[in-house]
Amino acid sequence: MRPRHYGILASFVILVLVPFALCVFYLFVVADDQYASRVGFAVRSEEISSAQDLLGGISSSLSGASSSDTDILYEFIQSQNLVERVNADLDLVTMYTVPSFDPVFAYHPTGQIEDLAEYWKRMVQVSYDSNTGLIALRVNAFRAEDAHAIAERIVAESTRLINDLSAIARQDATRYARAELELSLERLKGARETLTEFRSRTQLVDPSADIQGQMGLLNSLEAQLAEANIELNLLLETSREGDPRVSQARRRIAVITNLIEEERTKFGFGGTTRADGKDYSTLVGEFERLMVDLEYAEKSYLAAQAALDTALAEAQRQSRYLATYANPTMPQSPRYPKRFLLSVIAGAVLLLSWALLVLVYYSLRDRR
Repeated sequence: MRPRHYGILASFVILVLVPFALCVFYLFVVADDQYASRVGFAVRSEEISSAQDLLGGISSSLSGASSSDTDILYEFIQSQNLVERVNADLDLVTMYTVPSFDPVFAYHPTGQIEDLAEYWKRMVQVSYDSNTGLIALRVNAFRAEDAHAIAERIVAESTRLINDLSAIARQDATRYARAELELSLERLKGARETLTEFRSRTQLVDPSADIQGQMGLLNSLEAQLAEANIELNLLLETSREGDPRVSQARRRIAVITNLIEEERTKFGFGGTTRADGKDYSTLVGEFERLMVDLEYAEKSYLAAQAALDTALAEAQRQSRYLATYANPTMPQSPRYPKRFLLSVIAGAVLLLSWALLVLVYYSLRDRR
């Protein structure tokens, strides 16, 4: 044994044995037990078949939701937002500071939510399988009931998030359909109000029906005019020019002719006899234009209503929900920290570090 050998032995004791003994003492004597509650869930989407599919014998099916939903949930579980919500309900600071003295594993309150969020990532371990879309959680706490309560709260907040995502998706799917329906409804109301105003102003419910009545009256007057002409001709053959009956027949013909001219002017030729200053041709044209606008508005409204019903049906067919395949467990015994495993890891690291320092020492010594 040379002096350098005693120095190496002393360094082994100081750098390996003493720290390893302190580490073992801390893990088995000082460190508090931790309980772990486990929970597993996945985001699912229920797609209900339409009526035609049901008639064809296709039943409802369950399929995985888009990967983005699970990715959002994965990030949400590790977010500061979730920590704030859980802390507001359960007081995480009190739960994580239960050990009277534990400088490594216990939480040291600083009053900053960012520090609590960093400690949360140490106590809540998230495992995510991108192939299956399954999320598994291990929630650690210094008391079994605390671990179980935190796990249940995580499931509740995750369910709330998925429900909010589903509501947002339904609103996005139906937003434009609702806006189009409201626009079509306003157009339909405007068309009906315009038609009502036209009927009130012209005192005509349907100009076509009124024209048919006027045409009947005109045909009757023309028939009477023809009959009066025949009577006049007969009188002229059998009577003298100054016969009162001839004068009366001619006055009758003149009156009927004037009535016929007045009725014809109502159809747009030569003037008007309506109080509003419009003839029937103008009124019919305006009425037909209003009817076309009303028909278009009604068809647009029906199409918009059908589009909204379709959008609502599609939104209901793709409803997201959180499927819990493993409910939060109530731990019976502490499983953490892994004292033996941590002791072995600490011993191996110390030993390798010491061996590396020794090799460096001999390398420098041999170079002299």
